[in-house]
Amino acid sequence: MEIRKTAIEELDTVMELYAAARAFMVDTGNPRQWAARNWPPRALIAQDIAQGKSYVCEAEGTLLAVFFYDYGYRVDPCYDVIEDGEWRNDEPYGVVHRIAAKAGSGAGKACINWAFAQCGHLRIDTHGDNQVMQRTLRKLGFEKRGIIHVKEDSDPRIAFEKC
Repeated sequence: MEIRKTAIEELDTVMELYAAARAFMVDTGNPRQWAARNWPPRALIAQDIAQGKSYVCEAEGTLLAVFFYDYGYRVDPCYDVIEDGEWRNDEPYGVVHRIAAKAGSGAGKACINWAFAQCGHLRIDTHGDNQVMQRTLRKLGFEKRGIIHVKEDSDPRIAFEKC
């Protein structure tokens, strides 16, 4: 598997990955995180691509996953306030958002491992109903750090960190 920046010409295929991920979430008991709002919107993904922060994972010419990755100080303002816990430190960190992978491909784990290898300090969050992602993050060595809130909806998110 190769991970590289997403090309704008791949936007339609990327949106198909997101549609499949929304259906998978519903099927696995997580109907509110993305499906309730048809998240993420195409315009946001196009913006991620234009800013060079969207990445895909491909194997043999087939896109298996897509995700947002960024790194730095305060790269995600929703992480500024954490409830019922705390971050391990205030050093620069990477974030992964909007990750969607073909079920059973192993690409989701590959993307998260790639992002961690880039920075050595990664934060990620997920909806309380997303048991699949929570299990994956724990298997990859992430620790639950507390609760954060996103601007997109009123559902709290479980915040994880690995460093």
